[in-house]
Amino acid sequence: MKRNIVIAAVTAAALIGGGTATALATSGEDDPGTTSRQADVKGASSDDRDDDADGRGDDRDDDRADTDRAASVKVTAADALAAALKKAPGTAVSAELDDEDDGGDGERAAWEVDVLSGDGTWHSVRIDPASGKVLGSEKDDEDDTDEVRAVLKGTSVDAAEAARAAAGHGTVTGVELDEDGHYGDGEVAWEVETRSSGDDERDWRVDPRTGKVTADRSHDSRSDDDGSDDTGSDDD
Repeated sequence: MKRNIVIAAVTAAALIGGGTATALATSGEDDPGTTSRQADVKGASSDDRDDDADGRGDDRDDDRADTDRAASVKVTAADALAAALKKAPGTAVSAELDDEDDGGDGERAAWEVDVLSGDGTWHSVRIDPASGKVLGSEKDDEDDTDEVRAVLKGTSVDAAEAARAAAGHGTVTGVELDEDGHYGDGEVAWEVETRSSGDDERDWRVDPRTGKVTADRSHDSRSDDDGSDDTGSDDD
């Protein structure tokens, strides 16, 4: 209504003056388009906040699920490695507590152990974390056999010993050989992942020659917050 009154007044003035009048009419009313855009922006921001909250909730749920899974494990990483080597003799290079299809509608935890046999064949062996029984085994094709063998020649601490060395920091949920070094220095190490009852997941590096355990700061940014020293600790 206001906009129509202003336009009518300008038109009358132009007719009376006998000339051409140019006017810029503004209204105190909000532009419907602007109001709609502002509402869209507010709605998007609210959706983003909801998505962030949902994401944090999902992360917390995942952490609790991982902690519960680790707490239910009766077969340690070292025991799982030993069981896998009985099934597929060779050198164990990694072990990870993972989920597998239970054949029904869900999943169950299982140790997944990678073994490099003497003839260069890779084996992936699944171990039941409750009983230590072999759930299955299959051959894998890997193209880094020579590199891994070269690295293993210079080690005196195996995967099981590395897992036991880091076990004092929590339940070991994974161990693997890092032949390249995450610090860019090419330093070989066993990488061990642990989880504590406080949903705290930590990563450790175990020297393959001495068995010394240090905090892996290339993965764990939280290590600065819990009072751990920079050099880690020895557990043996």
